Amino acid sequence: MAKKGDRISNRITKKQLTELLVELFNRHQDEELGTREIFGELGAKSSSVKELCMRLLDDFVFEGYLVEPTMHRYRLAQRNSVLCGTFKRTNDGYNLVYPEDDSEPIIIHERKSAHALSDDYVRVALFAHRRGRGREGEVIEIVKRQHDTFVGILRVQKHYAFLMTESRVMPADIFIPRDQLKGGKSGDKAVVKLVEWPAESRNPIGRVVDVLGRTGDNDTEMNAILAEYGLPYVYPQIVEAAANKLTTDINASEIARREDFRDVTTFTIDPEDAKDFDDALSLRAVGDGLWEVGVHIADVSHYVTEGSVIDKEAFKRATSIYLVDRTIPMLPERLCNFLCSLRPNEEKLTYSVIFTINDKAEVKKSRIVRSVIRSDRRFSYEEVQEILTAGKGEYIDELSVLNSLAQTLREKRFAAGAIDFQQAEVRFRLDDDGKPLSVYFTESNESHQLIEEFMLLANRTVAETIGKKTAHNTPKTFVYRIHDQPDLEKMATLSRFVSKLGYKMRGAGRGNTSSSLNNLLRDIKGHKEQTVIETISLRTMQKAKYSTQNIGHFGLAFKYYTHFTSPIRRYPDLLVHRLLDRYLTQNARAVNVAKYESLCEHCSAQEQVAANAERASIKYKQVEFMTEHIDEEFDAVISGVTEWGIYAEIVENKCEGMIPLRTLQDDYYEYDDANYCLIGRRHHRKYTIGDPLRIRIVRANLERKQLDFEIVE
Repeated sequence: MAKKGDRISNRITKKQLTELLVELFNRHQDEELGTREIFGELGAKSSSVKELCMRLLDDFVFEGYLVEPTMHRYRLAQRNSVLCGTFKRTNDGYNLVYPEDDSEPIIIHERKSAHALSDDYVRVALFAHRRGRGREGEVIEIVKRQHDTFVGILRVQKHYAFLMTESRVMPADIFIPRDQLKGGKSGDKAVVKLVEWPAESRNPIGRVVDVLGRTGDNDTEMNAILAEYGLPYVYPQIVEAAANKLTTDINASEIARREDFRDVTTFTIDPEDAKDFDDALSLRAVGDGLWEVGVHIADVSHYVTEGSVIDKEAFKRATSIYLVDRTIPMLPERLCNFLCSLRPNEEKLTYSVIFTINDKAEVKKSRIVRSVIRSDRRFSYEEVQEILTAGKGEYIDELSVLNSLAQTLREKRFAAGAIDFQQAEVRFRLDDDGKPLSVYFTESNESHQLIEEFMLLANRTVAETIGKKTAHNTPKTFVYRIHDQPDLEKMATLSRFVSKLGYKMRGAGRGNTSSSLNNLLRDIKGHKEQTVIETISLRTMQKAKYSTQNIGHFGLAFKYYTHFTSPIRRYPDLLVHRLLDRYLTQNARAVNVAKYESLCEHCSAQEQVAANAERASIKYKQVEFMTEHIDEEFDAVISGVTEWGIYAEIVENKCEGMIPLRTLQDDYYEYDDANYCLIGRRHHRKYTIGDPLRIRIVRANLERKQLDFEIVE
């Protein structure tokens, strides 16, 4: 931008002068400027520049961007509206506001942002619209701050301090008065609350609300991730105290009103390190080729009453959070690991779906009942898999029957159109201090599928019981787990993408979305592009969420689906249990739709935040693991190509890093967005998604959770 008095070069382009004029009138929005003032502000000295300037002013008046009240005096046309929307900060200073009416985004120059931060809800005044340009405006009010606490590293001086953040939300370091440090020292990770941000100040002012510990310490870093996403890392004492008052005793009258399964063979199957066992399976023969399968779920609603202090905290959290090295539970430990957990050889209260099912996995009848069980055995997935593989071991007969039924249910589900996504999950072996020693992967096998299929069956049956209209049932307000069909435009983009890699979306565009996706997933199995295409295919999917408005579950190919089977770790399941009791036991009228839709929206949002935190903890541990391997070489696969470089994923541990474009010194590379590749201008070497590479680890930045690679020729 030209400063007042600076002289503009005679070689200035029309585009450059246009930008200077726009900046000038945006600085003087409510003022009327004469040509002498305009020339002076711009530094226009030569007649050629002045002549070009006058032509542009005439164009602006013709476009309606400027008005000319008197000869050769100009001002901005009146702003045509004020609207509200969500602010999104960008790296180039041209921020965006997405209006709540879903109209096109509004460009907000940094100097007109009023210190708004990403995700803030703001009110925007629109500037006069210039033909051929996007809408522009300025933030006139921050209606609601979305983020008012930030995590970073303290830098303490003699009289003041700063919080240095890596947050993409906060563009400046936060100034902290010395008396607001709460004992924090240089190098500490801290949580700081925004107090004020004066309009004339580059830096906001904050105060320390919690000192997490020394940077690099495992507990500090994991709690920092939670704090960064606004998630809890401690449990309120008042809630813990309320949980500790709950009795473990189950009285005879409570057992008498429940169906008794204590003498039926029952067991749990969970991860090796699990403590919150919220589901169990029972099995007994009930006739020739008929089985009674019980899906028993911890009866959390018996202990957590609606509106209690425990319930309010559980709703606020909405979900348990699973970081690499810890679980942050939705419920206090006494509930999730003791009272409600279906531990072996203990009488437990449950909510159950009981199926009568034949050898072909055809459900002959089902019922939903309150029950009491006593689990005979706590299995890990690994133990069950060993027994199934060997064909011998504890409860082999029961496990074999359940596995056979589960595999048949699975085959039917995929035949009906369920999508067969099976991505491996990254896991770490950690030492006592939380330092990663190795990376490994868990994949779904028969033991996982055994549990999965019966949980899916129970969830679907519960949803159908309440939501399916029949001669004997009028649907009532309920909490569904819904998953919409993929956006057609995204599917078309996926089809174009895979065609560049030599694959076809067979059946796409003819209403066969699920079959075309499954065909693609089968075609890529075992090929170099498998991981990349699976990842991108997942991104084309809509996000599953909770709603009272049932549209079915596309990914599972179910018309009715809910979450009933994990009330220890998911609040929607607890809502479902309460609604079942209300409708099936009390025969009460339907609950308020608006209220429950609001509850669903909160749970869906919290689920997404928790998932982001979980991914951040995995990324942190991956980068931490690779700090021990700087300068080492690995085989990798290109996982992404952009105009600024190449993303590559190491084959043996799935750690992803970036190869900046500037480090490719053998040629001048250009990004071909149509073919998702980089191409050298002289030698025509091509880097495409799925290509193998040999890379070297150059840097590992823990604060940014970022790895830098270079290609080894």
